[in-house]
Amino acid sequence: MSYALTRTSMALDQFTLRVLDVLAKKWGVPKAEVMRRAVRRIKEEEDMKDQCPKPLKALDWLQNGGGLTVQEAEAFRAEVQAERDAKRYWWEA
Repeated sequence: MSYALTRTSMALDQFTLRVLDVLAKKWGVPKAEVMRRAVRRIKEEEDMKDQCPKPLKALDWLQNGGGLTVQEAEAFRAEVQAERDAKRYWWEA
């Protein structure tokens, strides 16, 4: 992997430094790589959060069919009903 690196300095508390050192040794990488991985992962998580709909929007979407067409919903209902009917005992009919 080839990319330009920029040196920087920062102040970290003792706990963070210890954890950084432990992870670097465990993964067999420099401390800077641990930091890069952590920042990359947090960025990916934040991007995922931004892409997720807010709870009320998600509820509206689900209540409006969740992206299914009427035909798809009917086909699904028929499939589920057929499964239920196939598993019924003779006394349930």
